Amino acid sequence: MTGRLSGQIALVTGASRGLGAAAAVALAVEGAHVVVLARTVGGLEETDDQVRAVGGQATLMPVDLLETDKLASLGPTLFQRFGKLDIFVAAAADLGQLCALPQADPKVWDRVMAVNLTANQRLAATLDPLLRAAPAGKAVFVTDRTAVAARAYWASYGASKAALEQMAEAWAIEAAASRLKIMAFDPGPMSTKLRAKAFPGEAMGTQRAPEQAARELVDMLMG
Repeated sequence: MTGRLSGQIALVTGASRGLGAAAAVALAVEGAHVVVLARTVGGLEETDDQVRAVGGQATLMPVDLLETDKLASLGPTLFQRFGKLDIFVAAAADLGQLCALPQADPKVWDRVMAVNLTANQRLAATLDPLLRAAPAGKAVFVTDRTAVAARAYWASYGASKAALEQMAEAWAIEAAASRLKIMAFDPGPMSTKLRAKAFPGEAMGTQRAPEQAARELVDMLMG
């Protein structure tokens, strides 16, 4: 399949649904071979079907981001399989528990931080050599407006995204002398299962589709 990203390898986390799945399809449309990563095999297979429907190819990687000690092997695995990595899209996210800060369940809080922040640091560590070796390696972290605008009952999610933005910015400064480019992307409100969990009374389709946001993300990557 030819396109602006023909021949490139792209890794997308949270690729079983929502923005992650939409981003994988949008990257495939542009010719990238997408490595789709998520916890559920069934969800990855659905994304694979969508990628194939647009003429693309995908490699499925069922990985639980909560098992952070196992993420270090991902970089070597990708190097052995593809020899490189051009694009990394960190779209996986855990909403956690919407509640007053003092009532936050410690286990849920730790899970949100593990998925939204710690796993991305582990992934950055294992993928950095591959991305730096690419002709124009790019990494994009999906963030949220709660990272800069605190909201009652959203402490865990907002704090994790704020820390993620700080991490991404620090990595970008550290990589400034290389060809690697690090970015953060706020897609804004989208009609996804994550949003439905946060706003159960809102009708699906009220917000824009993740496919639209995914196209903007891909255009940013190629800008």
